[in-house]
Amino acid sequence: MFNSVSLLSGKLRYLFALALISFIPVLCVAFSSTGSDGFDIARREILLRRLGHELLLQSGDSISRVLPVKEISENEYLITFENDLAFQPDSLVNITGRLLDKDPHASDYVVNVLNCGTSGVAYGYAISKNKKDDIISCKGRKQPRACYVINIKFKPAGITTVKDVYLLGSLPFLAFVGFIWFRSVKPRRTAPERGYTDTLTMGAVLFDSKHRKLIIQGETIGLTVTETRVLLIFALSPNETIERSRLQKEIWEDEGVIVGRSLDMFISKLRKKLELDPNIKIVVVRGKGYKLEINTNPSKFVLA
Repeated sequence: MFNSVSLLSGKLRYLFALALISFIPVLCVAFSSTGSDGFDIARREILLRRLGHELLLQSGDSISRVLPVKEISENEYLITFENDLAFQPDSLVNITGRLLDKDPHASDYVVNVLNCGTSGVAYGYAISKNKKDDIISCKGRKQPRACYVINIKFKPAGITTVKDVYLLGSLPFLAFVGFIWFRSVKPRRTAPERGYTDTLTMGAVLFDSKHRKLIIQGETIGLTVTETRVLLIFALSPNETIERSRLQKEIWEDEGVIVGRSLDMFISKLRKKLELDPNIKIVVVRGKGYKLEINTNPSKFVLA
C-alpha cells in the first residue's frame, strides 16, 4: 500500500545521500591543512637551533656559535656550526627525538649529517610515526671531530593531515548517509501486522482501505492517503487506546518531520466523515491518545 509514495520518497533520499557523499571530499579539502603556518615554522627553527646547541655541548664546546638555521626548501632545513665538532650517534638520535617531540608536525623525518667539504653523508637515520618503521644504525660509533652540516627533512604535514581529516571527517557524514539510506529502504509501517483484507466493517461503516473510501448508509465518502493510514490503525484496534506518539511515529516518521497539530487536524477530519454513523466515533483519551469507539459488541467487528 502506498508504494508509489514510498518509492518517490526513497529516490529523493537516495539522491540526497549521493550528494552528501560527493560533498565529503570538498569538506575535507576545505578544512584540512596542507602545511604549517608561520608560527609553527618559527617554532621549529628554534627547536633546530636548540638541537645544534646541545650537540655542541655534547662535543665539549660551550663557546662557539650555532649559525642561523637555513630553510633550503619546504620542510627541509640545514643546521651549520661556527667550528668543527665531534658527535655520538646515540646522543644525536636522543636529542633530536626529545626536541622534535615538541613539534606536532614532526612525526616523520630524516636526519643526515654531511661533511662540509664533500657533502658526503657521515651518518644518517630516519624516524617514523610508526616506530617499527624507524631506520637507525651504527649508534655506538663515535664520529670524529670535523666540519659537519646537519640536514633534516620532514615529511610534509599535508600528507598525513589530509588523510586523517578525511577519515575522521568522513565518519559522521558516512554515518548520516547510512542513516538516510536505511530510512529510505526500510518498509513503511502503515499499521500493526495483523491479518486483514482491504475492506473492514466497523459497525454500519464499510471501510475500503485499498480504494480509500468509506461507505456509510449507501453514501460513499472519499479519504486522503494520510486519513486512510490513520483510520487503518484505529480500525485494526477498535475500542483500544492508541497512543498519540505511536500515531505520529507510524504516520509521519518516514517523512522526517513530525508536527503534532497535523495529527489533530486529520483526527478532526475523520470525525466529520464518520458523523453519519452515531455508533462510531474517535474520542480523546486524556493524557494518552485516542480511541475508536464502536458502540456495539466488539465481537461484531469483523473482517470483511
